[in-house]
Amino acid sequence: MTLRAAGIVAEYNPFHNGHAYQIAQARQKTGADVIVAAMSGNWVQRGEPAIMDKWQRTEAALAGGVDLVVELSGAAALQPAHLFAQGAIAVLATLKCQWLVFGTEHPDMDYDCLMAHLPSDPVIFKRFDQTYASLFQGYLREQTGITLSAANDILGFFYAVANQQQGQPLQLVPLARRGSQHNDTAVMQGTNYASATAIRAASLAGDWATVQPVVPAKTLALLQQESLISWADFWPLLRYQLISAPVTDMRQRYQITEGVEYRLKRAALEATTFADFMRIVKTKRYTYTRLQRQAAYLLLQALPEEMRPQPQYLRVLGYSKQGQAYLHQIKKHVALPLVSRANRDWQKGVGALDDRLGALRTLVTGIPQDYGRIPIKKPDSE
Repeated sequence: MTLRAAGIVAEYNPFHNGHAYQIAQARQKTGADVIVAAMSGNWVQRGEPAIMDKWQRTEAALAGGVDLVVELSGAAALQPAHLFAQGAIAVLATLKCQWLVFGTEHPDMDYDCLMAHLPSDPVIFKRFDQTYASLFQGYLREQTGITLSAANDILGFFYAVANQQQGQPLQLVPLARRGSQHNDTAVMQGTNYASATAIRAASLAGDWATVQPVVPAKTLALLQQESLISWADFWPLLRYQLISAPVTDMRQRYQITEGVEYRLKRAALEATTFADFMRIVKTKRYTYTRLQRQAAYLLLQALPEEMRPQPQYLRVLGYSKQGQAYLHQIKKHVALPLVSRANRDWQKGVGALDDRLGALRTLVTGIPQDYGRIPIKKPDSE
């Protein structure tokens, strides 16, 4: 029997009831035998450290119904939406997935119409009084009458663009998001669904009574037993780098352009917390997300040549029995190396950036992330 796979692009930061619902819908809508998640590693697309590490989140994802978890490398995960989407589509296509299932605010959105009106010269969106994103969205609205502003609508659109650019390897299956909006900051009482943003806030505050109704039992147990991480844990390291590094060195880092290094450096001298730093450095020109990513690039000392979103290898983080069978099915047909155990060659070669990202987290938590770690296998009893 040939197994068919549906892919999901995920952060599972943390895994919650909305994710479990999406997985169930993915199976129902596609008839897939296997659910494959391309999951961001220890840093996520908004330029934040994941609240739990990639192994803890893999464990929660497997318990929640995912069959195979493969890491979306830092070079793809820590990117603006269009590059994030390019890397994610490439990973799932390389893994021979047939479908891409994703949640969106408007699943009936006309991606073909939007793609037909993509601007030929993005330079027209570079202004000092508005963000690139707002100018880009305004242009598409004028051209098509379609409002592209909700977070998952935007990401879904860039999945469609990336899929088209890569030759339509995946069939897109948009699903209506269930429950709260992507960036809702509070968990609503009387519901089983909440945004990951709200769940992280409640978890970091230790408000388990609020978290319990909106996450699976496995996620709750992991959140309660693990050391939870936020930008506050990395702020002293970032502040030291910003204050001590010459601006000439800062300019060598990925996407540190247009003189933003001077603003970041001044803000680091004034701010005492990461939240203060973000408030001080914010301007009309830059979104908080872009600024957080720039802070991450500086903290991680990311160079432009390291931040190519196209995958160079496939790091397997975990699998169920069905996921393991799928790996056996595709392993001779996958064009990239499948990495199950990170060795010295990986650390010094294609995995150098992700190894550095893991080492930085280990510096805070004491938990090793890469060298010698092997995939998590879901117990047959779960």
